[in-house]
Amino acid sequence: MIISFLNQKGGVGKTTLAIHVADSLSRKDKKVLLVDADPQASALDWAENSENGNRFSVVGLPKKTLRSELRTIETDYDYIIVDGPPRVHEIAMAAIAASDLIVIPVQPSPFDVWSLKDIIDLVNEVKTINENLKTVLVINRKIVNTAIGRDVVNALADYNFPILNTAICQRVAYAESIGMGQTVLHTNSDSKASEEIQALTNEILEVK
Repeated sequence: MIISFLNQKGGVGKTTLAIHVADSLSRKDKKVLLVDADPQASALDWAENSENGNRFSVVGLPKKTLRSELRTIETDYDYIIVDGPPRVHEIAMAAIAASDLIVIPVQPSPFDVWSLKDIIDLVNEVKTINENLKTVLVINRKIVNTAIGRDVVNALADYNFPILNTAICQRVAYAESIGMGQTVLHTNSDSKASEEIQALTNEILEVK
C-alpha cells in the first residue's frame, strides 16, 4: 500500500507525520519504506542524524518518474510512505497517481484552510487516472483548548473529504524527537504524543 502525505503549502508538518507513521507501522512488524519526494530532503536528513539506526529504510526520489519507480518496488514492502513536496507540481501529481491513499495535513488556521484548494485541485485532477484513490484530511499542530482548534473541523467541511478523528496536537516532544533522529514512539513511548501517533496510524489503516 502506498500512502502519501501531501500539501502544496509548506510547513504543515508533512515530514514529521510521514516519519512517525512510518515508524509506527514498522513497530507493527510491517516492512516499511519511507520515500522522501521533497527536493529539500528533510526526511533523508532525519535518517542521517539517527544515532541508533531506523526500523525502516529511507530513500530519496524527488523525481517526476516517482509513480513508475514506486510501482516497480511496491510488492517489496507492506507499506510505502511518501513524504511529498510543497509547490512541486509534477512530483506531487506523480505521488498522487501512484498512491492508494493521500493524507493531507492541515494546521488549524484560516490561511492553511484556504490554501487547501491547491492540493485538492491536484487530487481531483489526478483522480481521473487513479479512480480508486482515497483522500483524507488530518488536523496537525492543533492547539488544545482553543476555539480555532475546535472550529477547524467546520471550516474543512466544504472540501468534501473525510476528516480523521485523530488530531495531532502541538507538542514539543515531536520536534525534540525529530531533532535526535528518532520519533516520539522511541523517546516518549508512554506520552500523549505517542498515543496520538498510534491512534492516527490505526485510523489511517481503517480508511476504506
